[in-house]
Amino acid sequence: MKSELKPNVVGIDIGGTNTVFGIVDANGNVLASNSIKTQAYPELEDYIEALGNGLLELISKNGGAEKINGIGVGAPNANYYTGNIEHAANLPWKGIVPFAKMLSDKVGLPVSLTNDANAAAIGEMKYGAARGMRDFIMITLGTGVGSGVVANGQLIYGHDGNAGELGHVIVRRDGRPCGCGNKGCLETYTSATGVARTAKEFLLNRKEDSLLRKIDLDKITSKDVFDAAMAGDQIAKDIFAFTGQVLGEALADFVKFSSPEAFVLFGGLAKAGDLLFNPVKKAMDDNLMPVFKGKVKVLFSQMKDADAAVLGASALAWDI
Repeated sequence: MKSELKPNVVGIDIGGTNTVFGIVDANGNVLASNSIKTQAYPELEDYIEALGNGLLELISKNGGAEKINGIGVGAPNANYYTGNIEHAANLPWKGIVPFAKMLSDKVGLPVSLTNDANAAAIGEMKYGAARGMRDFIMITLGTGVGSGVVANGQLIYGHDGNAGELGHVIVRRDGRPCGCGNKGCLETYTSATGVARTAKEFLLNRKEDSLLRKIDLDKITSKDVFDAAMAGDQIAKDIFAFTGQVLGEALADFVKFSSPEAFVLFGGLAKAGDLLFNPVKKAMDDNLMPVFKGKVKVLFSQMKDADAAVLGASALAWDI
């Protein structure tokens, strides 16, 4: 840790769709933020250029680089030990990307990064629903499914920095193809894109009328399914029931690993509220071993949309 801490840090949350970045003070206040579209930059160099320029502009408008202690990044498949993003299925850039070094070279500030779900977990532990908890698992339900596992008050990184890939636990053998190369991963069923895939399957295999039939099959989003379910559409409600069941069954399996006090659900899909929560909780409770029954909570994140990941990522930058 630096002997003389500067007053602010930068947190960056790289999602499959958007990249959000913000300046954060020591009290966890996001002082200013902005975003760019991740998918708009298929070439990594163009993305680093756009992100770096956006960061430099934000920093210059908020006291300059002399007030920034460092930059923390949360990204899919980000390795805390190496500073690399490694084989991220939902990002445009493939292979091993030396992200921390490239961004640091661009903006002239030290950069540390971790898995996006780990960043969200740190944020939730410091500022959200997991305050005071020493054992919990963060599940991020966005373009993909990520997780951050906290045990005994510590994030579990594993020997190589890649621990906590629960989104790629196989929940259906020979199931849906996943971007990681396997089939039947949890992500293919319980991410926002997984919900859209379920919608397509249900609409092809069932005959009854649905509001979703007014939308091109290949253009249906999880938001469309949510809107239809809230309007009372049975197929849409059944899609969420199926999604929640798959997730709840998986959570019951995850409990056996670290006996968490709670699961915290975070991300766009978590906004479905009871449509998702009720089937998740029922499926988890139905599949828990007797020794765990009645001991595990399912909570929704208490953080604002991007804040948990941005705050969590920024926390890395105090120790650069």
